[in-house]
Amino acid sequence: MVAPNAVSQKCRYALRAIFELALRNTTNPVKIHDIALVQAIPPRFLEVIFAELKHGGFVESRRGNDGGYILARPAQNLTVGEVIGFLQGSTRRNARADRQKLGLIGDYVFSKMWENISDAIADIYNNTTFADLVKIEQAQREKYTPNYVI
Repeated sequence: MVAPNAVSQKCRYALRAIFELALRNTTNPVKIHDIALVQAIPPRFLEVIFAELKHGGFVESRRGNDGGYILARPAQNLTVGEVIGFLQGSTRRNARADRQKLGLIGDYVFSKMWENISDAIADIYNNTTFADLVKIEQAQREKYTPNYVI
């Protein structure tokens, strides 16, 4: 399982970078500097992250003055769970390993409970696309758009 607090900072940055590309919804490459600035990610670290994401098939790069990064596939076809799984391994816990450590009364029920929690978190990760996140962000922005009409 990869619980929310177990997602590494590197993975959080990667998720935010992909989210930024999805939010911009453009076929024009976005420069690392622009993403780093908006998402508060150290640019040098973002370069390393994008190299990995490119290797994983999540983003594509364009060279030159107008170069940068774009999503390799549509945001609706890219899940949070895929990115976490690529950068950190499976989003599901190894329940079998936990069960091998059973020995005390109640170990099985707690192991089963942790497994269920892990599965629920993994299901959320694996069923949340970046397009879903963009819709939520846009709805939130519309909800709190200042209205200066008197």
